[in-house]
Amino acid sequence: MINDPHLLFCKKAVVLFNLGGPSSLDEVNSFLFNLFNDEAIITLPNPFRYLLAKFLAKRRTPFAKEIYKEMGGKSPILENTLLQADHLQNMFSKNSEVKNGKDIQYKVFVAMRYAEPRIKTLLPVIKDWNPDEIILLPLYPQYSTTTTQSFFNEWMYECKKHKFDIKTNKINSYETNKSFIVAVVETIKPHLKSGCRILFSAHGLPQKIVNKGDPYQKHVIASVEAVMSQLPPNDYVICYQSKVGPLKWLEPSTVAEIERAGKDGVGVVVVPIAFVSEHSETLVELDIEYKELAHEHKVPFYIRVPVVGVDSNFIKCLYDLAKNYK
Repeated sequence: MINDPHLLFCKKAVVLFNLGGPSSLDEVNSFLFNLFNDEAIITLPNPFRYLLAKFLAKRRTPFAKEIYKEMGGKSPILENTLLQADHLQNMFSKNSEVKNGKDIQYKVFVAMRYAEPRIKTLLPVIKDWNPDEIILLPLYPQYSTTTTQSFFNEWMYECKKHKFDIKTNKINSYETNKSFIVAVVETIKPHLKSGCRILFSAHGLPQKIVNKGDPYQKHVIASVEAVMSQLPPNDYVICYQSKVGPLKWLEPSTVAEIERAGKDGVGVVVVPIAFVSEHSETLVELDIEYKELAHEHKVPFYIRVPVVGVDSNFIKCLYDLAKNYK
């Protein structure tokens, strides 16, 4: 009789990770502090980064609370991510795999960078499941040091702190993954209108981060080019949203492009190319603030395309990435 299940199974933990968001208005300040205290976001050494993070979080909390009130008092990003995890788990369950005489068992976990469930909360749960290896899978299609690499850094820090040493595979990006691109294309097609201009809106970054070699902008461009290769010829532009602070950020801004569309008298179809889950940047910034801006500037029509969410093609993208990581 074989008592060791690892002789029969190979257990792989798939960790879907995302930015995170407050699950109540009371958590807004702590979420903002965790964000600003990330050395990938603010590069000052401590204690200066800590003190600045405290100051910025306190200053921005009232404004941020108003944003989350628009969404019912919390961010939906955790619920969306858990739903994506459920769909991915179902796909694993429906497709059994045997390798080297062992049944491969996949279990999907969810971690957030700046809100619960954080890595330090998730690690004991994963340890209890006792996997043979771990696959870190970002819900950021395009890689940036401020997002994906920041999570990897925190993961390594917490694993070392908790003395958790296990084979870990990191998936960096999938900006031109075939199934991801198909998912984006299929969400755009029903919303295209004659004479429209497609605005591919991505979360912005300070220009200095890109100048230091961060590939995010190149990845965004690659995603857009792959999408446009599968759509009919159409006027389009890549733009960037969510600028904060005095630094120069990637341009053109989505705000500037909406204003230009008004001057040109063309309607816009806005595609959140760097977001796969609905959250404040899509539900408030794009759906409310920018829509109002478009109305003010007499843009003929303003259509926002949904994120890929649990689109079957996108879930297949995640499934294939986890199965075929290198």
